[in-house]
Amino acid sequence: MDLTTTYLGLKLSSPIIAGSSGLTNSVEKVEKLARNGVGAVVLKSIFEEEIAFELEDILKEAEAAGVNLDQFDYYDFHLKGKKLDHYISLIQESKKRVSIPVIASINCVYSHEWTAFARRIEQAGADAIELNMFFLPSDFTRSSQEQESAYFSIIDKILKSVSVPVALKISYYFSNLGPMIQKLSRSGVAGLVLFNRFFSPDIDIENLTIKPSFVFSTPAELAISLRWIAIMAQKVDCDLAASTGVHDGAAVVKQLLAGATAVQTVSSLYRKGPEHIKTLTDSLKSWMQAHSFEKIADFRGKMSQDAAANPAVYDRVQFMRYFGGEGEKDIA
Repeated sequence: MDLTTTYLGLKLSSPIIAGSSGLTNSVEKVEKLARNGVGAVVLKSIFEEEIAFELEDILKEAEAAGVNLDQFDYYDFHLKGKKLDHYISLIQESKKRVSIPVIASINCVYSHEWTAFARRIEQAGADAIELNMFFLPSDFTRSSQEQESAYFSIIDKILKSVSVPVALKISYYFSNLGPMIQKLSRSGVAGLVLFNRFFSPDIDIENLTIKPSFVFSTPAELAISLRWIAIMAQKVDCDLAASTGVHDGAAVVKQLLAGATAVQTVSSLYRKGPEHIKTLTDSLKSWMQAHSFEKIADFRGKMSQDAAANPAVYDRVQFMRYFGGEGEKDIA
């Protein structure tokens, strides 16, 4: 079976991508994922706040050294930030040791001068950049229009800074999700990743403290990204990658049938190790063989909303039919 695909203009040997996480924060871990057949890796995100804090220290040092800050380019000065140096080294060393695409990741919230760091990422050899946009609808000081415009502001700055492809990882917290996805796809980005996951708080009722919960995704969370990949697959001007809830080979197949170009997984690798990539790959191959598909393109998007024989499955009418009585026997 031919599992090759093209994502962000990059040739991947498999549509299965190891998403940004602690599993991609070292060269050794990246190598292990590559040995197990992953199509690409998204390195662990460096956070906007980390970049901004270190740049501030660098500026202070430059000023103390007598540098004219009016004509100062952040990276004309020797970069000494530990986290930034480490991230650049991670990209460089990973590119030396593996042949698969290495995608850098920046977790960002608003547009700051940190966007200049994207040039360093490109110079280090990253094949692409994934921007993980982290806007929760809990900022009461900004309107939804202001929050949404921030996406385009950051995209514009990044695209002017680098020539490598840029992907945007977003949430489903938009007032009008479908049109927003479509508009983002026409902003110049090479791909959209649907969707990222947020920190989920829980309450420790004995110690009266906030604690994390639901750190890993569950297979049930596949439904949200599956629905929107299927709805948007034929309506966007860039690649779509599916994320969240991908735990087995069937989930990979479903996302490809819905129209995804690539599929990211993280939680399944935490639970079962990098070797699980082989299980996902073998499952995909077996399914393709059973259905006489020789390559991914033979079936990608066959079950998208536009291509499906029953497109109503993605809309409210299906909800009404299922919960209005016809589907009760399945629930029972």
